Amino acid sequence: MSAIQTRKERERAERRQRIVDTARTIAETEGWDAVTVRKLADRIEYSQPVLYSHFAGKDAIVSAVAEAGMAEFAGVVRQLRETAATPEQALRAVVQGYLDFARDSAALYDAIFLLRTDLKFGPDAPQALKDAFTELLLTFAPFAPPHDPETFTEVAWSTMHGLATLDRGGRLRPDFREQRLEILIAQWVRRDRPHC
Repeated sequence: MSAIQTRKERERAERRQRIVDTARTIAETEGWDAVTVRKLADRIEYSQPVLYSHFAGKDAIVSAVAEAGMAEFAGVVRQLRETAATPEQALRAVVQGYLDFARDSAALYDAIFLLRTDLKFGPDAPQALKDAFTELLLTFAPFAPPHDPETFTEVAWSTMHGLATLDRGGRLRPDFREQRLEILIAQWVRRDRPHC
């Protein structure tokens, strides 16, 4: 590859990243409804055709933000899990961290879990999605028996997502967050179940 090709590819990657970063910034300050190709083009001073040369439309931009966010999420979960002294402490830290992430990074959480994207989980998923699921799996696996660890993780993840979504939407009593967390943890670490 020539030096000119390398420079052009680097510049293209930098433009793409700038589009993703700007979309995320707009979403964090104004909400995802404010993220339009026209607004992005104006904000970063690229023409709309340049944006469309990188992304087919808003869904593709949201997908790119979500994929980058999933990589961040995986790192947060890994750090919480690895610094805990016991599986139960890791579980508690990850669940609290998940709920905090949903609340404190609302635009990113929405991109990852609520908005329409091109991202799919499974064998062909981008690495960031696989990494995030693996981190959750490592957190929940000690509490899965006698169930399949991956299925247990999917159900646990769904439960955390539901709790986070209802809490963010103001559908749950705000003064009882800690009690809900304790009930949830107690269900997963029941003493009558064998642990790995």
